[in-house]
Amino acid sequence: MSSNLEPVVFCDFDGTITNSDNIVAIMKHFKPEGYEPIMERTVAGELSIHEGVGAMFALLPSDRREEILEFVLNQAGIREGFREFLGYLRSRDIPFYVTSGGIDFFVQPLLAPFDIPSDHIYCNGSDFTGSHIKITWPHLCDEHCSNDCGMCKTTVMRRFPADRYERILIGDSLTDFEAAKLADRIYSRSHLTEKCIELGVPHIPFETFVEITEDFKKREGEYRR
Repeated sequence: MSSNLEPVVFCDFDGTITNSDNIVAIMKHFKPEGYEPIMERTVAGELSIHEGVGAMFALLPSDRREEILEFVLNQAGIREGFREFLGYLRSRDIPFYVTSGGIDFFVQPLLAPFDIPSDHIYCNGSDFTGSHIKITWPHLCDEHCSNDCGMCKTTVMRRFPADRYERILIGDSLTDFEAAKLADRIYSRSHLTEKCIELGVPHIPFETFVEITEDFKKREGEYRR
């Protein structure tokens, strides 16, 4: 790594910061009629994340918001070492951004204890004013991405030019793979690890943020002071 690059971290939320994928957990727990074929088509790539997630949440009545939120808060779980990792990054003035395909009404409460600035949290929005939940999409793909991501991680990363920043990605799923193609360093678990192995992309597997913090500490001499 060139020593004149500034490290910046982009971290997935569902299944990375949290122990489980909250959207999948919500659908499997509340079982809105018709969600299964939508989920299957989304996983298979027949529907984009934008299309699939929007369609699944549209099956849930808005008046179940508090019930859904309570379920997520009780079951999500924060991955071991996350708070300490954030503390380490702050002590080294390394910027940290959450890049999440999750929804604001559960992402923000789960992250509230960690004092992450709101403009460092990228996720999808939600509208409960109608009869059913409507997902809003404040971070759609730019002209360089045609995947209809919903919350486009590569669009966020492109705001940090490669000639100035060492772009570090932490993720777990296939939705992180497009972002991984732009990253200078990848910390991966689960499906993202499998995809990196399949395509021969360099990556550092992890299960907890303790391991990531340890790896950062080993690399400290590389960072510009």
